[in-house]
Amino acid sequence: MRDIRIHEVGLRDGLQMESEPVPTVTKEQWAAMLIDSGLDILQLGSFVNPAKVPQMADTDELFDYFKSNKKDRKTLLSCLVLNEKGLERAIKSDADMICMGVSASETHSKKNTGMSTEEALKRIIKMAIEVPNLGKPVQVSVQSAFGCGFEGEIPEEKVINIVSRYSDAGILNISLADTAGHAHPEQVKRLFSSILEINDKIKLACHFHNTYGLGITNVYTAIEYGATFIETAFGGLGGCPFTKLSAGNVCTEDFVHSLQRNNNRKDINLEKIIAVSKYASGFFVKELPGLVYKTGGLKY
Repeated sequence: MRDIRIHEVGLRDGLQMESEPVPTVTKEQWAAMLIDSGLDILQLGSFVNPAKVPQMADTDELFDYFKSNKKDRKTLLSCLVLNEKGLERAIKSDADMICMGVSASETHSKKNTGMSTEEALKRIIKMAIEVPNLGKPVQVSVQSAFGCGFEGEIPEEKVINIVSRYSDAGILNISLADTAGHAHPEQVKRLFSSILEINDKIKLACHFHNTYGLGITNVYTAIEYGATFIETAFGGLGGCPFTKLSAGNVCTEDFVHSLQRNNNRKDINLEKIIAVSKYASGFFVKELPGLVYKTGGLKY
């Protein structure tokens, strides 16, 4: 458990569903607080078409703002890209880590990228194998890996085939994303176990949404079966705008609190993450899905 790394995605996945625009200066403040908390990776945003996802229109500006403290900063700043234009912007912005992915759902893939799964996979693999040559880590994902709001069940062999294609291309940082929140623990166990049978050198990440209340349970199951990078969002914010029923991510402070109850990741400052969630709750004038920011953490 001490090897668990937390990838905070609230500024990207957390905000993309919010209709209230968040000023760039406010995002800068939230990001600085999350960096100060000691989280391992922070996803500042996505390099996508701002007409489709307006909250991401200032991603370039955010990366530019944090360039000045790059040498002193321990937290890696990641981004999401969907195509070659997004990758060019990510490289220009000098993102520390570049994430990209393919949906196992044909319907979700077309709504999200305008491409079929196969079309997107070929492009993503071609892009992903270029990134390490730039001296940057790359993470690829399989989105809608556990089910789709439009199509329902996604064949597990389709997910495994995508992972195999990544592995064959030498891309070994791989995340399974539960975009629609359909995952259940036994399914998580089967998929993660199968992936390590493909290649035991794969570094596994997981990204669960809490649509049906199983998010943190699925995280712990994924950890048991090899996942070491856990993607979460402060306050439990989040949801893909191109799914049928969007719901928040596993909440960062709830997960960190659970780790610290077992004397793990005590190096992370829980109170600073809670402060961001309280700030965001006040900004959006609503209660967020997370729990610990409301209750406070247990002290024993």
